[in-house]
Amino acid sequence: MKVGRIPWINCYPVTGAIDRGIVPVDADLVTGTASELNDLLAAGELDVSVVSAVEYARNAAAYHLLPDLAISADGPVHSVALFSKRPVEELDRRTVLRTASSRTSVLLLELLCRHRWGVAPNFATARAESADLESLVSLPHEAVLVIGDAALQLSARGSYPWVLDLGAEWKAWTGLPFVFAVWAARREASAAAVQAIHRQLLASRAWGIAHLDLLAEAAAAATGVSVSTCRAYLGTLDYALGGAELEGLTSFFHRLAQDQLAPAGSLSFITAA
Repeated sequence: MKVGRIPWINCYPVTGAIDRGIVPVDADLVTGTASELNDLLAAGELDVSVVSAVEYARNAAAYHLLPDLAISADGPVHSVALFSKRPVEELDRRTVLRTASSRTSVLLLELLCRHRWGVAPNFATARAESADLESLVSLPHEAVLVIGDAALQLSARGSYPWVLDLGAEWKAWTGLPFVFAVWAARREASAAAVQAIHRQLLASRAWGIAHLDLLAEAAAAATGVSVSTCRAYLGTLDYALGGAELEGLTSFFHRLAQDQLAPAGSLSFITAA
């Protein structure tokens, strides 16, 4: 079995125990960005992976969701933000850079622009990883969507006068939590093997939730962001997939389908062992 993992700190509470060997996993781990893992799972190069929520919507017929496992926020998420040089209502026909690392955040931004802010920017794609922040800010743009560790680092710099948290904007628009990532398995993968990996991921999450202070210290060392900021960030995120999160996920998929940004699909879960 091959399992995809994202190295960003938002996954530390799920993968921290696995990475430390505290919870063994019966699989080879493959590391990549969300968009890279999306493509690998779609190509059959992975059996199970954390993926962008929209990746499941696009390939629902090929995947099962792993129950009770996701990355979501019921309000501000802090690591998915639009950094702008001007108020958002002035971004119509202005250049807005979008991350190449996450499809869900890109489509969430598009929905917010159309239906919440009423603007139609000129979108361009840029790789906004932490190593490229210096070159990123030098590119011609009025605003930029940045996600993950890089968003926390850019926020700490205070380089932009306006910062819109997409989790907070979704909550204000819909009243629901937003699910940014889910764990999915290819339908042809061994059910028993997937169930075993699911149990191991849940055991790792249980350890991670109980050791957020330790994980925050590791996150600060990895990003250069303060321990207190990392601890608050990890404590903000929700790693379960309960009723409110499922409602938020279904609402997102419905809105994407209405705008013909993704096909309409139903949620299908692997049976828990």
